Amino acid sequence: MQIAHTLLLAGTFIVVFGAVLIALFVVRPTILQQRLGQIDRESPGLVSKQAPSDWLRKLGRLAKPLARASLPKEGWEDSALKARFVHAGWRSPEAVPIYFGIKTALAAGIPLVLSLLLVRRFDADHETAYFAALLAGALCGFYLPNVVLAMKIKRRKRDIFEAFPDSLDLIMVCVEAGLGLDAAVLRVVEDMRDARPAMAHEYELLTLELRAGLAREKALRNFAARTGVEDVSMLVAMLIQADRFGTSVAESLRVHSDMLRTKRQMLAEERAAKIGTKVLFPLIFCLFPALYVVLLGPAGIQIMAGLRSVINN
Repeated sequence: MQIAHTLLLAGTFIVVFGAVLIALFVVRPTILQQRLGQIDRESPGLVSKQAPSDWLRKLGRLAKPLARASLPKEGWEDSALKARFVHAGWRSPEAVPIYFGIKTALAAGIPLVLSLLLVRRFDADHETAYFAALLAGALCGFYLPNVVLAMKIKRRKRDIFEAFPDSLDLIMVCVEAGLGLDAAVLRVVEDMRDARPAMAHEYELLTLELRAGLAREKALRNFAARTGVEDVSMLVAMLIQADRFGTSVAESLRVHSDMLRTKRQMLAEERAAKIGTKVLFPLIFCLFPALYVVLLGPAGIQIMAGLRSVINN
């Protein structure tokens, strides 16, 4: 009985310790890469900017024949899919053929791989299951790029949402110091290029449109449409109203900045209030079973030993 008790405790310790080690090895490199990516961006002098462009151009040419099978014939340029590409930051001309080429390749390649794996086990009795597996593989391959695109959009919007209040504070400081709105945006681009590249890129496009002679209202609306973030759209509407009626831009920025701080505080409080509910299921399915094994395991072993002795007698 003592040996069984020791083995039970040792097995529980090994399982829990192994799970923790696996989690550390899986999660820690990802966190480390994210932190290094935020702190130490690649220097433009170390990696040529032309190489990825050439590589994407070649890949786009190779993917064009495959893209014709899944690319919509017409009308998709003004559709929601085009806006999703913009929100994800995929603005290269090669992004469209690469995306639809991957959809076609996965939709045809996954069923082909499944058929090669299942052909030896195929028989007349499992014909329906065989073709159902091929159809499921084709559907998964066709819709997998949609999932990747949605994750990219969500991540980019989150980056912009997190960087937007800081950029707004910088613009407000520059405007109050006497700079114009265009010069303030350009200064923010220079300051945030390394720390927040997504936000800096959007501001840079806004500056380029203004320099090209586009009306400020149109450039601001394009800026809001490219980001797809509600806070940016609200700021654009406020700036357009301030420019139209001649009110103070600095005061408008200050009001919107205060509103953003209040909104972020409320969002943090909301997330904190949800922690108890989110922790409930890990406690029930992860912590409580181990606790029951530690507390009730010895008693269960003793009960089983007592019942065994009673049955034997």
